[in-house]
Amino acid sequence: MKMNKAVVYWLLTGCALIFVMVLVGGITRLTHSGLSISDYKLIHGTLPPMNEQEWQEAFDLYKQYPEYQKLNSHFDLEDFKDIYFWEWLHRFIGRFIGMVFIIPFLYFLFTKKLDRPTIKKCLILLFLGGFQGFLGWYMVKSGLVDHPDVSHFRLASHLTMAFLTFAFSLWVALDLIYPTKKEINRSIRNLIRIGYVILLLQIIWGAFVAGLDAGFIHNHWPMMSEGKLMHETVYIEHQPVIKNFFEGKSGVQFVHRYLAYIVVGFIALIWFKTRKVERTPLQEKGLKLLLTLVGLQFVLGVLTLIYAVPLWLGIAHQIGAFFLLAAMTFTLHRFTK
Repeated sequence: MKMNKAVVYWLLTGCALIFVMVLVGGITRLTHSGLSISDYKLIHGTLPPMNEQEWQEAFDLYKQYPEYQKLNSHFDLEDFKDIYFWEWLHRFIGRFIGMVFIIPFLYFLFTKKLDRPTIKKCLILLFLGGFQGFLGWYMVKSGLVDHPDVSHFRLASHLTMAFLTFAFSLWVALDLIYPTKKEINRSIRNLIRIGYVILLLQIIWGAFVAGLDAGFIHNHWPMMSEGKLMHETVYIEHQPVIKNFFEGKSGVQFVHRYLAYIVVGFIALIWFKTRKVERTPLQEKGLKLLLTLVGLQFVLGVLTLIYAVPLWLGIAHQIGAFFLLAAMTFTLHRFTK
């Protein structure tokens, strides 16, 4: 089937919207706004409170949950409105993305603009989007019981699924843009696949760092000196010790730091190995983009750590991870087909 530009634009628009949603999600996390909306209403929750009475009702509901009772009891209505905005915007964009994916998909399906392989990929994409919405609800639910913070495991699942949904959307678009297959170098392709997995692990541990507020300790580089969070010295926290690398603030930051070196080294290795093989212009662009972005992302990570995660640097670091995954996806696609 001839490439349908409308389908490609639809998929790339979806990629752009997922990027915006991850950006707003990062702001929501860093401004501690994620538990401001304590209930989930698929239709009615599309609009924010429209008058003072509705605002007061939303605020009264917020008061019933641990975040207000244990952390924000000093909040007045205006403070609540500030954190409500980011969580509402994050959920609104999620709903909008759902409509952007579903309605055009049905149109393209019924007008026979999609071939069978693309239909299957789009159904997978719709499932990923729906599952991402479920993970968002599941994440928020964990912060409404006793502890006024969401589970960092659920946060990592929610963020990683957003990255994967974006990557798969981009891959499907690239399949349509570059349908012609050619002979591939399997060793290089497999090397990039390994790099892709390592990058995903780094993204997961980055989410652990965000979920545990682990970026506010050990704010030195390159060594990890003794750190303090809320005036308490950080020690090895869990037994067995291995749990520290999944649940301890110091442990997850340690893993995230040293995975960064591995990601940089592995992308440098990919670039070095590909010097010995014939490359197409697009493969060359992908490799150069990878090398540039991983260097920029490493610098952003160091600065974010040193300055103890100011909002703009935290967001820039998350955006860097997004672009790096996009570049890795593009490069893998060009060395796969």
